Amino acid sequence: ERNQIYTEMCKAKIDSEYFEEKMVQTISGAAKTKEVQCEPVTMAEKGMMVTSWDLDNSLDASEPEPARTEEPRAPAEKSSKSSTAGLAVAGPSARGFCHSASPIIIAGSAVPASSHEEKGCHAERILTSANLQQNLVVMERILMENIFQPKLALYRQIPVLREPVVTSETDVEEAEEEEDEEEKKQEETSSSAPNPSPAEGAGPSLEQLWSYRCDLTSGYSVSSMAWNKVNPDLLAVGYREIVSQDQRKGLACCWSLKNPMWPERVFRCEHGVTAVDFSLARPNLLALGTADGRVAVYDVRSAEDAALLDSSTSLNKHKGPVWQLRWVEQRGDRKERLMCISGDGRMTQWFIQQRLDCSDVMTIKRTESGNKKLPGERERKSEALISQQAAGMCFDFHPEDTDIFLAGTEEGHIHCCSCSGKILGTYRGHKGPVYKVAWNPSSTDMFLSCSADWSILLWRRGSHTPLLTFTSVTAFVHDIQWAPKSAFVFAAVNERRVEIWDLSASIFQPVLSYAASPEGDLSSLLFARNAECLLLGDSCGQVGVWQLHALPAPSSEQVGPCSEGSSLSGDP
Repeated sequence: ERNQIYTEMCKAKIDSEYFEEKMVQTISGAAKTKEVQCEPVTMAEKGMMVTSWDLDNSLDASEPEPARTEEPRAPAEKSSKSSTAGLAVAGPSARGFCHSASPIIIAGSAVPASSHEEKGCHAERILTSANLQQNLVVMERILMENIFQPKLALYRQIPVLREPVVTSETDVEEAEEEEDEEEKKQEETSSSAPNPSPAEGAGPSLEQLWSYRCDLTSGYSVSSMAWNKVNPDLLAVGYREIVSQDQRKGLACCWSLKNPMWPERVFRCEHGVTAVDFSLARPNLLALGTADGRVAVYDVRSAEDAALLDSSTSLNKHKGPVWQLRWVEQRGDRKERLMCISGDGRMTQWFIQQRLDCSDVMTIKRTESGNKKLPGERERKSEALISQQAAGMCFDFHPEDTDIFLAGTEEGHIHCCSCSGKILGTYRGHKGPVYKVAWNPSSTDMFLSCSADWSILLWRRGSHTPLLTFTSVTAFVHDIQWAPKSAFVFAAVNERRVEIWDLSASIFQPVLSYAASPEGDLSSLLFARNAECLLLGDSCGQVGVWQLHALPAPSSEQVGPCSEGSSLSGDP
């Protein structure tokens, strides 16, 4: 009908005065561009592992339960009134709180209730069993090894495993052939290409592998670190909490390479932990020193938080913070002794018997000022000192003669002492507290010291003036350590950065410096014993494991002159 009307209208247009043709253009509105802010789209990856046991359990749960038979009712209906009365009496005692008019239903429902209780007790026994806990630990370590395998391979200096994507048997053969070809190419390139020299390479660098950290260590500062002397994969870290210059609670954690995300052992202390060290004769014993002067010995084989031995009941306990402790072997009978230095000016030796007790090796006394009197100047009266003892900050025993050790003090002096209590010599060069002293393990006449006066000094045992002075930034130098495989390389940590010095390359500037993260300041360092890695602790409770690349290792020919002092002699 509408089509017919349209055709009639078209016919009426012809020669009609009522219709006129005109051109019309449709006007489209102007486009407008607007910017809209929205929250960024967050993306996350999630994974789940499903085993055949999970599938089997889910299928069993989805199957309908078989209908319960009415077996309990048949004998009940045939029973006498006396038996039903007996069931009626037994029913409420079994349910305890349920009352029903039908005693038969009560007696029948008591069976599944007891079975549920038995299942719950059995499940609880399984969850609390020691075998399950051990299996969970092993499974967790396997998962951590799969996650951190590339980083752990770099730490171990072994090839990184690559997971091939295989769909059929032919793909397996092709993947094996490709791997063989890649190995052959790598061998050819390594054999044909010459080894680049340190000057031709990219230079020393640091690469972070992982960090030992967890929720427990957040808010704490790393104070000290120590490797286990028998198990090189076990690391002990001491933590202390510093809030408004008040040292509060502390922690001591034992970390393992098998699980970098959670410590194997956690020992909580009432005060900040300032020093840790493992025993060599008994590797399961870990000694701790705290800020309140307490010395404690823990057994890492036990998961308990209580200390095996404690000095809190000792009459000779320290009255100042224990800044450093170490297990040292005696040269005569090869027995091990625990040595400590404290802020009360005492160097003590602790005996591990039924209880923990100590004897003083020496007492560090304050020394007179070394300023010379000018001509014509009158002698001044000696000022009365508040304390006649100087606070001990650090010590280090001679690598060959364990009867001789160095002791750094708060007044900036370094004393060379013997275990008999005699001071063999005093080295004056620092203007602030000495935080660390370290003998050179290869050249046993040389030692380093760092202080709060921003400097690092290199000393010779026979000379009382420093051979070299290293100063790069205006910051406290908290820790230093010689590299275990080189007599010329050492690392230093200040608040701003870590520095690697190579005395065979330059004595004016470090060969490598790496700035600390803006989150916190660096506080301590430690070289790995069986890897080319450096561990750095900071004020946020993190211990970063860093891989050292392209660090030149001097040959044995270079170590010889160092022991004689000809290579390192020079003006400070």
